[in-house]
Amino acid sequence: MNQIIIHVDMDAFYASVEMRDNPALRGKPLIIGSLPNERGVVATCSYEARKYGVHSAMNIKEAYRRCPNGVYMHPNFDKYRAVSEQLHEIWNTYAEASEYVALDEAYLDVTKHAVTFDGAREIARTIKRRTLDELGLSCSVGVAYSKTAAKTASEEKKPNGYFEIPDEKTFVELMIDRDVRALYTVGAKTAEKLHASGIRTVRDIQEKQDEVVRLLGKQGHWLTQLSFGIDHRKVEPYLPQNAKSISRELTFQEDVTNEILLRNVLFLLALCVEHRAKRYGLYGKGVTLKITYADMKSITRSKATASSNSAIEIYKEAVQLFEQVEKRPIRLIGAGIYNLSTEYEKQLSFDDLLQNTSYTKAAELKEQFAAMQRRYGLDFEGHLEQIYRWDTLHKTAEYMRKHS
Repeated sequence: MNQIIIHVDMDAFYASVEMRDNPALRGKPLIIGSLPNERGVVATCSYEARKYGVHSAMNIKEAYRRCPNGVYMHPNFDKYRAVSEQLHEIWNTYAEASEYVALDEAYLDVTKHAVTFDGAREIARTIKRRTLDELGLSCSVGVAYSKTAAKTASEEKKPNGYFEIPDEKTFVELMIDRDVRALYTVGAKTAEKLHASGIRTVRDIQEKQDEVVRLLGKQGHWLTQLSFGIDHRKVEPYLPQNAKSISRELTFQEDVTNEILLRNVLFLLALCVEHRAKRYGLYGKGVTLKITYADMKSITRSKATASSNSAIEIYKEAVQLFEQVEKRPIRLIGAGIYNLSTEYEKQLSFDDLLQNTSYTKAAELKEQFAAMQRRYGLDFEGHLEQIYRWDTLHKTAEYMRKHS
């Protein structure tokens, strides 16, 4: 039996959740991300804001220039994750396999449940109806024979859209004369390379396959396959242990040169990495440090380590990497672990962390908290769980910056 895949993509997810919870925001250009007086980017925005040319990943200053009358809000990731779990409950009802791409997007293999495209059409309509009735949110849904075609279909009629691509022939007929950017995975840089060689449309990819492969190698071969609608990939349920790395980073509102502050922030980031790693029983065999300087130059440093998900170990390795980089004003700093492997470990509370004899670095951890509390006057011990939240972490780091 051929595959039948549904791709579900929520419409302006973060913004839609906020508008659902606060009807006064409806119809307004709502921009979720940093505030106009802060550094950062747009996470997402309402369709009213997109009319002004605002889009995800845009610098917040540029977004404000284009849409000065917009409503700007910080994201509430805890709320969005909770809504995402509700979405997953609906989606999983109809799929034998679900592959989550993000909080608001998934591929669903409905081959056995649907049997036919008519059956898949009914499932898609049910998903759209339940999402609206139960959660007050709209989504766009594509039904197709492959993952690429399903993703393409869900984009075709956004927002609140529905579209079908039943076979390769239909896919090619739809895409043949579109720009190469219309093919999933073709980004701006790849398109620029192709355009420079006179390859502008999907038809051009078909007619110049050897040139595409010469330019892009393995990716080029993949694109030539896609240009003919060929994609045999299966829906693969996401498993946390399949992640390549776990990291957290933070952008300061003003450039930082204070090395003590930077080390302290690395410690908080290491705690966040540990929290996520232990949540899924993951251990890393390497530590990474990321820095973006004031001039926007970014560097990444890494070091292979013994298997660990300990915040104090991640912190110490990250500090060693930090000691080796050029010291000049820093805009962003991040820490992470990579080369992940699985092993069960109970997630520990702060008290457990200090009392558990298996945690050999408890004294170092406690001393680090005490030193930071003396320096900044913050009760880290009493509010450890909150530090893992995106908004609290940023507010804490900014408080530390202002009082360092």
